[in-house]
Formats: sequence, structure tokens, C-alpha cells
Amino acid sequence: MNTFLLVMKKKLIDALKASNVEIIDNTSKHKNHKFFQQEKFHLKIIIESEYLKSLNRIDAHRKVKEILKSELKNKIHALELKIN
Repeated sequence: MNTFLLVMKKKLIDALKASNVEIIDNTSKHKNHKFFQQEKFHLKIIIESEYLKSLNRIDAHRKVKEILKSELKNKIHALELKIN
């Protein structure tokens, strides 16, 4: 797995006390899109976190986006979240 993705995974696990974080890189599926940028990721993140499950869906997504604020600004084009 890409070093950037491993660092991001650790960041989420540490910040959310998540029992598991799975990051799926779907960037290659978007190659033919009009605004595709090779250096930006399209990611699906599946997070197992009791803390996030205790929040409503919007607040849980906001929390993840807050943690990944820098990455979203610089390295992530699209993000799909699933919270278990």
C-alpha cells in the first residue's frame, strides 16, 4: 500500500480509536473522467469505530473530514466513507 495511505490509516486509527480502517484506492477507475488528476486519489474508507457509530451520520463524516483536512486539500479528490 502507498506510504501516504498507510500514514492516513494510522492517523484515522489513532484519532478515532478505530478497531479497523480499510482504505480502498479507486483512483484507476476514474482515469477517463474529465477532471482526472494523476496526483490526487479517489478513495473509499471503511472505518470500524464505536465512537463514530455513536455520532449521527453527518457529524461522523464531519469528524473524519476534520481529521483528514490537509489530505483532502492536497491529495484527495474524492472520498467515500462507510462507518461500521
